[in-house]
Amino acid sequence: MVMTRDQCRAARALLDWTQDQLAEASSVSKKTLADFESGKRTPYDRTLSDVQRAFETAGIEFIPENGGGAGIRFRERKSADPALGAL
Repeated sequence: MVMTRDQCRAARALLDWTQDQLAEASSVSKKTLADFESGKRTPYDRTLSDVQRAFETAGIEFIPENGGGAGIRFRERKSADPALGAL
């Protein structure tokens, strides 16, 4: 699955990351990220993989196009209190 620019912006928003923070986490330049998110250009697949891997390491799960549109969400997180169940 290839991450879209909308998924990139949404993942940053969920994590409350700036483009600078994403650049640091993914080792991709801020300019490349800004150009991708604004639709000016599409980075190489390898670059997109690096960005997606940074998001996944931070807990984001990418949802492929499945009739309802591509998206993102947090991976399932377990609560520290078993009585509360999963968050």
